[in-house]
Amino acid sequence: MAHIAGHDRSQTLLLPESLDDYVGGDNPVRFIDAFVNRLDLTAAGFVGVEAKPTGRPGYAPADLLKLYIYGYLNRVRSSRRLEAEAHRNIEVIWLLRHLTPDFKTIADFRRTNCKAFRSVFREFVLLCRELDLFGRELLAVDGTRIKAVNNKDRNFTRASLTKFIELADAKLDDYLKRLDQGDEAEAEAGTAGSRVKNLAEKIAAIRARQTRCKEMLVHLDKTGEDQISLTDPDSRAMAAHTHVAVGYNVQVAVDVKHKLIVEQQVTNQVVDMGMLTQTAEPAKEVLGVETIDVVADKGYFKIEDIEACEEAGMVPYVPRPQRGPSVRAGLFRKDEFSYDAESDSYTCPAGQSLHPYSSSLLRGLKKINYVNKLACDDCKIRRRCTNGNFRAVSRLENEAVLDRMQARLAKRPGVLDHRRETVEHPFGTIKQWMNQGAFLMRGLEKVRAEFSLTALAYNLRRVLNIVGFADLMAALAA
Repeated sequence: MAHIAGHDRSQTLLLPESLDDYVGGDNPVRFIDAFVNRLDLTAAGFVGVEAKPTGRPGYAPADLLKLYIYGYLNRVRSSRRLEAEAHRNIEVIWLLRHLTPDFKTIADFRRTNCKAFRSVFREFVLLCRELDLFGRELLAVDGTRIKAVNNKDRNFTRASLTKFIELADAKLDDYLKRLDQGDEAEAEAGTAGSRVKNLAEKIAAIRARQTRCKEMLVHLDKTGEDQISLTDPDSRAMAAHTHVAVGYNVQVAVDVKHKLIVEQQVTNQVVDMGMLTQTAEPAKEVLGVETIDVVADKGYFKIEDIEACEEAGMVPYVPRPQRGPSVRAGLFRKDEFSYDAESDSYTCPAGQSLHPYSSSLLRGLKKINYVNKLACDDCKIRRRCTNGNFRAVSRLENEAVLDRMQARLAKRPGVLDHRRETVEHPFGTIKQWMNQGAFLMRGLEKVRAEFSLTALAYNLRRVLNIVGFADLMAALAA
């Protein structure tokens, strides 16, 4: 039996097929087209929405935005690859109506409108709220590090620059001594060897690099920064445990109902501490709720931030990290001392009461030290509590906010596991399935534009799987 045969490529059709016939009725490109057409691009901040009366015609921002949303949804982010898709991909040809912008036009659009993509992400979040896709009861906040376009060898901290200058001074002294010794040896022998010439070249190279390092130190002193990156000046060296040498810190607030990203931002702050309220409060406003629970890991633990979170109408759940000199020494931790608000005293593991003894300031907050020297003198388990003569337990003036949070965590221990399974889903999807473990652009504003498109594509893929195409298109028409 013969195989299935195709049509003759040179055959002329009496009634040519329509391009629309090649794109199914439930193809996501139809939603992208309708979604972008509904947006007010001028209000979003896009440049060139209204065509100028004179000059060469340009591409409409709506068409290029559709191309980028399609690209990020289908793991195509490069402007050169998007240019190729516009020539060969039937879905893109349908979406752009046979337009074929070159890669520079595509790249310039993303760079020029980098601040406007966040508004597009926000519009889709509002559409998800209309579809009742958010539980609006619990937000999971977390951060991840994504690599920047900056090699670790092109990132310098104040400490590394100072260390190199010291090493360069020592190496220069050694080279100069060897150079003098070589000059004397060659003068006695009456020859001119290549070793002296090589040493002179090495000395010149080290001096040039030492000068550059000193100039970078002066720049750090002027700006007040603690590190400098040469390829992408906004990127920063991340913590060693993140496996990202130089990159950016991406923060997200995820609603636990369907693991959809409600709020996202990119910063070059190395640690997550202090980012809880900054990330969760905009998400609360978008969801339109009076109050909402917020859970994060111990990297966000900062008493001022937790207090600000409560004041903003959110209920934080952040585990307290066990750190400090007592923990490192293997002694009793602070959480093993129970505080009584009525008597304003701590009870130690031996059952003795510690009362206010002295006070000081810490980050502008009053810190009170609780001590009972007499009880420590006769305590049988003192060696398990302190290496000194007595143990002091400190308490900040607003530490009641931590006591309330600890009581909430004790009543709801599973909330931390709920956080992990919620917030790791978008990060895993973005880095593995969407293959976006590194940024393509340089600069904080441009990187933020990239991640806005990434978060939009992640949410769109999730909603298509949850709601379905027909309901999503119906929501747009409403």
